[in-house]
Amino acid sequence: MASQDQFQRFLFEQSQVRGAWVQLQRSYQDITTQAPYPETVKKLLGESLAASVLMSGTLKFKGTLSLQAKGDGPLPMLMAECSHDRQIRGLAQFRDGAATTDSLDELLGKGQMAITITPEQGQRYQGVVPREHPSLSQCLEDYFDRSEQIATSLILFSDEHRSAGLLLQRLPGGAEPDNDLWQRVNHLASTLKADELLNLDSESLLHRLFHEEEVRVFDADPVEFRCSCSRERTLSALKAIGQEECYSIIEERDVIDMDCQFCHAHYRFDRNDIDQLFLGHSLH
Repeated sequence: MASQDQFQRFLFEQSQVRGAWVQLQRSYQDITTQAPYPETVKKLLGESLAASVLMSGTLKFKGTLSLQAKGDGPLPMLMAECSHDRQIRGLAQFRDGAATTDSLDELLGKGQMAITITPEQGQRYQGVVPREHPSLSQCLEDYFDRSEQIATSLILFSDEHRSAGLLLQRLPGGAEPDNDLWQRVNHLASTLKADELLNLDSESLLHRLFHEEEVRVFDADPVEFRCSCSRERTLSALKAIGQEECYSIIEERDVIDMDCQFCHAHYRFDRNDIDQLFLGHSLH
């Protein structure tokens, strides 16, 4: 039976070549059923979610990694985020026309794609992802090559039920024999078909690809959809809007209603809440 909602690292012994595998089913469904996404948008969002898990797994930090894209096409915004403990969330905004193309360039139009790393402690980092290739995986490979100077191969697939990904990286400082290994494992990975990556469990997949190599496989981590929104975070967003604007809404409507775009959680704040937020105490 195929593994579901898992992330797993592996490495090739006696080399600087490492890899990671992810397969999402329930979490993918939890996220993509939040809106009536066209098939083309759902597919790209699924690939982005798998990519965010794989990329976050290459980092040693506590915090989140997000992949964000904004443009003037029929898909003006897309975001996929993964935390260090494999909690994911994502969303996309789409217009008429999004269902008529599966081209990354046509979906996003003119705009920018970026990776944002937000550690729990320390400085936030954002790197721009070049958009000079037709697929998300190729754009991200280019990002690692240019920004991180790490040779990376990334395979991403998504369908109606699952999304999945395989990442291979050759870390700097490898010995000369790593060149042959790197070429060999990339050739093997290039034979991978969507049906295999989406439906095989990691043990079967890695054996099918690399049974002639010496591979060390680490314990798998569960992946789940979980939104990081909360009443406290929503109050912080209101504080950023400003006292004047918040009281203006209260005067007009008596309450401020806010919905989370990721999970549709609803938060309601009355005048007492706004008094407490800006004045430090309730006046009523």
